[in-house]
Amino acid sequence: MFELMKTIRPNIWKLKPYSCARDEFKGEASVYLDANENPYNNPFNRYPDPLQLKVKEAIKKVKGVSVKNIFLGNGSDEAIDLVYRIFCEPKEDNVVAIAPTYGMYGVCANINNVEYRSVNLNDKFDFTAKELLEKADEKTRVIWLCSPNNPTGNTLNSKEIETLLTQFSGIVVIDEAYIDFSSQPSWSKKLKNYPNLIVLQTLSKAWASAGIRLGMAFASEAIIALFNKVKYPYNVNILTQKEAMGILSNKSEVDLWVKTLLEEREKMTKELQKLKITEKIYPTDANFILVKVADANKTYNHLVSKGIIVRNRNTVVLCSNCLRITVGTPEENETLLNELKKL
Repeated sequence: MFELMKTIRPNIWKLKPYSCARDEFKGEASVYLDANENPYNNPFNRYPDPLQLKVKEAIKKVKGVSVKNIFLGNGSDEAIDLVYRIFCEPKEDNVVAIAPTYGMYGVCANINNVEYRSVNLNDKFDFTAKELLEKADEKTRVIWLCSPNNPTGNTLNSKEIETLLTQFSGIVVIDEAYIDFSSQPSWSKKLKNYPNLIVLQTLSKAWASAGIRLGMAFASEAIIALFNKVKYPYNVNILTQKEAMGILSNKSEVDLWVKTLLEEREKMTKELQKLKITEKIYPTDANFILVKVADANKTYNHLVSKGIIVRNRNTVVLCSNCLRITVGTPEENETLLNELKKL
């Protein structure tokens, strides 16, 4: 049985958060003399909304998630770090994750001095809840999942995820950075069913806004309150909020981008399969393709010499001789394929 209070670090539960001027006043005023701001150079002289309410309202319309269930951060990496700071006692607690997966879960564990336990995926790049639960103990506070997974590209088994959510007494984080490229529904639709669920998404991928650094966490109202309690007061700047409002109002064009990328992904997969160097192409629900080649280092170095950069995953567990190739524009993809045909 999941009990939120038992999963939180005691000092966080007792923490009295910093109260900024914009927390104490809601609404619009004609004269602002409360935050020691310079009255000139409007609008950049003013602190941004600490809770980004207008952006959250826009996200609500697009994602169908209530404002009270949304946290916004400086990329998804801020939310990842906050999970450790809220739920994991340094030197005492541990987390469990799949391998291979997104590297920041492990990096943030090391930064926060929390033991990181990994369980290798099977030959289909999937997992069983049983294996992850066996790796956990009474000090395991969080289980990390990335679906569609990075660098493998596949969507994880939903039944196994449901088993984790019902049987694990701690927090289960599902990172859905690539969900907009998948035909599978988001776990954010099931927040009411699972009080221990945190879903991460981002504007960096399908929304083509990696440069503005805006990540989203969807969770219960109680968990979101903890995120807001621990985060820095003005963690999302005014420029990011403005750009986010712009891209969120442009969903029709974003949908067109996604459609184009999915078409290109299919074309690239077919063309990559024809290459002499290709040994295997793994199924993907993301905007990238994981390809096993005869010699990943040689192929990678050849592409670099031609000014083409892909990701060499050769040293990653279960990814020997694999390259992760992002789907680009038709012209970029054609340039890549032409070079690979020379090998």
